[in-house]
Amino acid sequence: MVPEGFVRHRMAVAVLSGLLGVAAVAPAGADPVIGSNNVVVADPSVPRPPGQPCVVTLFTNVSFDDFGTRPYSYAPPTGCSGSWSKVVLEADFSVTAGRQYDRTATLWLGGVNLYFGTTEEPSASVSPAWHVERDLTDYAALLRNAGQGQAIIGNLVNSTYTGVIHGSARLLFYPASAQARAAQSPDMVLALGSDPVGSTTTLNTPTDKLARTVTLPRNVERAYLDVFTQSQSGDEFWYTCVPDAYASEVQECGGGNFREAEISIDGQPAGVAPVYPWVYTGGIDPYLWRPTPGVQALNFMPYRVDLSPFAGQLSDGNPHEVALQVAGAHGYFSATATLLVYRDAHASQVSGAITRNTLANQAPTPVIGSTLVQASNGDVSGDITTRLDRHVAIEGYVDTSHGRVTHAVTQDVGFDDRQGFTINATTYQQLTWQRTWSDTTSESRVGKQVTEERSEHFEYPFTLDYNQVLQSDGSISAASTVHQAYRQRSEERLSGMRAYSADVHNRVESADTLVFDASGNLASHSGQQSAQSFDFRDSLGGCYRTSLTTQAGALTGYITGQGCPGHQNSVSWFAHPDGSPDSSLRPGH
Repeated sequence: MVPEGFVRHRMAVAVLSGLLGVAAVAPAGADPVIGSNNVVVADPSVPRPPGQPCVVTLFTNVSFDDFGTRPYSYAPPTGCSGSWSKVVLEADFSVTAGRQYDRTATLWLGGVNLYFGTTEEPSASVSPAWHVERDLTDYAALLRNAGQGQAIIGNLVNSTYTGVIHGSARLLFYPASAQARAAQSPDMVLALGSDPVGSTTTLNTPTDKLARTVTLPRNVERAYLDVFTQSQSGDEFWYTCVPDAYASEVQECGGGNFREAEISIDGQPAGVAPVYPWVYTGGIDPYLWRPTPGVQALNFMPYRVDLSPFAGQLSDGNPHEVALQVAGAHGYFSATATLLVYRDAHASQVSGAITRNTLANQAPTPVIGSTLVQASNGDVSGDITTRLDRHVAIEGYVDTSHGRVTHAVTQDVGFDDRQGFTINATTYQQLTWQRTWSDTTSESRVGKQVTEERSEHFEYPFTLDYNQVLQSDGSISAASTVHQAYRQRSEERLSGMRAYSADVHNRVESADTLVFDASGNLASHSGQQSAQSFDFRDSLGGCYRTSLTTQAGALTGYITGQGCPGHQNSVSWFAHPDGSPDSSLRPGH
């Protein structure tokens, strides 16, 4: 039975919150200048509520010139000790001109990840600088207490690799007010990693695990897991790899190209997180990403897995292992994950159990196909295909202070990849076409009535055309064209009525051709160009649209607000136009 006034109260909150203020949202980073060769992106900044924030500095102008960590101490803001409507991380990075690789960048507090991304590669004449932001409102429980944190950007500096990275970071706390109500954030924030300050875990094979055994309070009502899985080393270009049986024939990395994060609780499959094909700024051809990097390359978005069907099991007072593995890992992935727990505020103990789990019987084993043909002269042509489709249903109940709540998560998750090869005496061409997707619906019922339903669609299209040609003088041209996107649609319904929906679409297209002389030295490059467009819309009228073009390493075109009402970007302060996760889409939560 639905508690009296439950639906009416929830709907009233949604409606009233929708009437609150909006924020003009600017693109992340400095104002763009046509002709500039500094980093420029179309991604939006995190929208802010009204009011003056309290600022806590984590570190300022720290140098990263070795592989040591950079520790810092954190204390909550004394001037904003009450409830917060929003918490935002801001960080600024730069690297001096010279030769340097792209580097992985992470920020931590008490073992929990606050930021995960990579750095921009410099050039001999360009010292890039860039700005990143992350909405940490759902991590407010962590930020209530003082703790130790660290920044990690492992960087080699010597006579050859001369680029020194610098960085600063701060947290902004926005006090709750009549115009910006307090966030209903999780009651607990727990890192899966074992490092008490924070670091990633290396997963070399599909059997390697990032895991933590936790004994949670006995009143867990909902739970989520924020997942980061970053490809490294031999797995950096996993999207180009082929099954071992074909690796030598097509001169590519083995291990196949299916990757997927698998979540488990006490060894029982509990959820799936797709892996995004991030391309870092040194990837494939560094000129592809100057001055605009690939999708999310500087600022990864975590994927949030709903573990709420397991709330009853997690509340039994016993220790439980929550673990993460990467199917297909082939040396290696860097992983981190954060467990977010909501507790029943009116019961010290709840109970429940899992009643259905079809994921337990579905191994992540893709179907492989091939039309490769090898001619008598050694020429190779044809396709290799990899595909996996699964339908998952997980359901469990928890007896709470407001009745029995049943949480049901259904998910259609898929991976579809085609690698086309043309290999002969003068040409090596590989065309990679890949699409990863996930359609998830999370439903909560009190008795027989559906009280809340959240649906999310994620899609990661990726295309790489690499065409290497041997010229008559012994030189080699290598032309690369990359198309990648991040698409997300989210919708929440309360008692059958739509409360909120939002769409995010981020696209980057880049092209360049490298020329190597007969000795294998880089001689020149040509055709360097890219374009990015970022679109966000929601059911409350929020709109953000920004697009840009670049050529020869410089910004050539920049348009923002076009297509939005009044040609101005404007979204509600509680929106997530960057695609970052939110455990509740309810306006003003």
